[in-house]
Amino acid sequence: MSLTPLHLRGGILAVLLAVLAPVRSIASDDAGQLRAIVDETVRPLMSRHDIPGLALGITVDGRIHVFNYGVASIERRSPVTDASIFEIGSISKMFTTTLAAYAQASGQLSLDDHPGRYLPSLKGRPIDRATLLHLGTYTAGGLPLQFPDAVGDNDAALAYFADWQADAAPGTIRRYSNPSIGLLGAATAAALKDRYATLVQTRLLAKLGMRHTYIQVPPQVLPDYAWGYREGKPVHVNPGPLDEETYGIKSTASDLIVLLQANIDPSALEAPLRRAVETTQIGRFSVGAMVQGFGWEQYPYPLSRDTLLRGNAEEIIFEPNPVQALEPAPAAQARLYDKTGSTGGFGAYVAFVPSKRIGLVLLANKSIPIAARVEAAYAILDRLAPR
Repeated sequence: MSLTPLHLRGGILAVLLAVLAPVRSIASDDAGQLRAIVDETVRPLMSRHDIPGLALGITVDGRIHVFNYGVASIERRSPVTDASIFEIGSISKMFTTTLAAYAQASGQLSLDDHPGRYLPSLKGRPIDRATLLHLGTYTAGGLPLQFPDAVGDNDAALAYFADWQADAAPGTIRRYSNPSIGLLGAATAAALKDRYATLVQTRLLAKLGMRHTYIQVPPQVLPDYAWGYREGKPVHVNPGPLDEETYGIKSTASDLIVLLQANIDPSALEAPLRRAVETTQIGRFSVGAMVQGFGWEQYPYPLSRDTLLRGNAEEIIFEPNPVQALEPAPAAQARLYDKTGSTGGFGAYVAFVPSKRIGLVLLANKSIPIAARVEAAYAILDRLAPR
C-alpha cells in the first residue's frame, strides 16, 4: 500500500522525465510517476513552511498510495510512517454529518427535525427555529466560529444554545461554526440514544473499515501519535466543549483515504451508510463560487486553482455570507469535494473527484496556511486527473 519514505524509484533521468512530461493519465499502479509528482510539490511545501512531518495519501482508480516525509516527533527523531496518527481538526465534522445522515437513512431522525426534539432544554428557543440540516450546513442563523471562552464543557454548551440569539433567519446566511456542528452531533447522539464516540466507532468507523482512526488515541498506539508543532513547541489538541463532534478525530493518511474511497464509490456500502454518504454530497446552499453540502463543500469540475482558493478564503471561513438555497438533488455534473481541518499544531486537507476516481489526503504536523494546502493538493490532483 505504501511507498518507501523519502526515496525516489529509478534513475535520476527517469524521475526528471516523469516530472517534466505533461501528464494526461496516471495508471493506478505507476508508483514511480506518482512519487515524482508528489515529491515535486511536497518537498518545496515542507521547506517553505518548515513542516516537520507530512503524510500524503492518494487514491487513483481504487488503489491507495501513501507517501511519508520528515518526522512525527522532532524530539524523538521518529519518522513519519503509514502508522503515524495526525490530528485532522475540522475534517472531523464529516463524521458528524455522515452520522446524522446515517441516522436519517436508518429512520431514527430527519434532517428536517429541530434540535429541541432531541434536546428538550432547547425546545422553543431561538436555536430551535433551525433544523438539523441548517446546523450541518452552518446556516442556523449566525452561530459563531467558536464557543465563548466561558463555555468550558458540554453542559455549558447546551446552556449557551438555550440563551443564544440569532443574527438572521435560518437558511439565509452561512457562518462557518464549531458550535453548529457540535449541536448537530449532540442532537444525533440523543436521537440514537448513545455516546457520540461510541456511535462513530460502531456505525461509521467499523463499517468503513477504518481501524486506525480514533477520538481518544488508545495507550497501545500512543507511540504512533505524531506531535504537532506550534511556535517550535510540541503540542496536542486540548479538550473543549463538543470537541469530539467538531475537531476531535485523529487518523492516519492510510485510514483517511479509505473515507474518500467510500465517497468516491459508495456502492459496496450497506444501504443506510451508502445513503448517508450520498446525502453528504448533495449541494444545499450556494456561497459564491462554492456550494455547501451537508458537510462537504463542493465545486463544479474541472475548476481553476483560483476558484478553489476563493472557496477556501478567509472571508468564507471567518465571515457570514449570504446564501441561496438550492433544490436538493444529486449533482448533474462532475464535482470536486473538499474539506480543511486544523488544530493548534496540525493542518489537514482532503479533496476528491468521484467522476475521475481520484482523491487526496494531506496531513501535516504544523498548521500551515490553508491556501498552501489547497494549492499543493490542486497541483497534484490536476496532474492525476485523466484528460
